[in-house]
Amino acid sequence: MQELSMNLLDIAQNSVAAGSKLTEITVLIDTARRSLVLRIADCGKGMSEETLRRVTDPFYTTRTTRKVGLGLPLFREAAETAGGKMTIRSKEGVGTTVEASFELGNIDLPPLGDVPGSIVNLVQCNPELDFIFRVESDGETFCMDTREIRGILQGVPLSSPEVALFLREYLEEHTENLLKRSNLI
Repeated sequence: MQELSMNLLDIAQNSVAAGSKLTEITVLIDTARRSLVLRIADCGKGMSEETLRRVTDPFYTTRTTRKVGLGLPLFREAAETAGGKMTIRSKEGVGTTVEASFELGNIDLPPLGDVPGSIVNLVQCNPELDFIFRVESDGETFCMDTREIRGILQGVPLSSPEVALFLREYLEEHTENLLKRSNLI
């Protein structure tokens, strides 16, 4: 995947497939430490220790529709190539957290891509589920929680085109400066 936003979308979709009713996607930026951290945490079914050991092997997948699983291996490679690392914590019946760190300014750091678009797609395709999207940059924080959005919309479905447009504009407006400051967009 050429953009990190696509990795976020892919891994968040894994959370959905694992039965997570609430998935948290966090972008942490610390320009003083030259650090970018992307974290996806869910409350899905979690992984066995055997699956956890094998999950970054591109020729291992739990899916029955194909024989390879490239999302996590590619995410790990992107992190390591850009001076960082990827960790996965998981417990059966509790959930999974995938975290990748990257060195800001590293020549091999992939572009962040369209994170607001990825988040909106995730919400629109899974309107019955909840997502928390957070960006923390040098002490400033923006957070969107679909549970709060539902309360504001009072019955208007998250899957409606008008809501998708609103969410996209809302996310862009509130994350643009946080991401620009670190030259991620």
